Amino acid sequence: MEQNLAERIAASPSYQRLKTTRSRFGWTLTISMLVVYYGYILLIAFNKDLLSARIGSGVMTWGIPIGFGVIIFTIVVTAIYVRRANSEFDALSDQIKQGR
Repeated sequence: MEQNLAERIAASPSYQRLKTTRSRFGWTLTISMLVVYYGYILLIAFNKDLLSARIGSGVMTWGIPIGFGVIIFTIVVTAIYVRRANSEFDALSDQIKQGR
């Protein structure tokens, strides 16, 4: 009985669409996060002068806001994924559960 259910779900067009869409979206967000994170690391490694340059006449350097930008980007990417998962991906999951 369980094998039939698994085969039926795997053959469902809704499941195939969910699997493809979610995978593509997840990889897109993963690659964007890796580019931002490793870009920051590479900036630290190869352009210390930029990050250590002071902003105005204060004591803050460019490294602090750029680092905060990486953190904010991470939060935004997570929020984007959660929003899409709660709407589109959950709707596709419900279609699969209902057998459509």
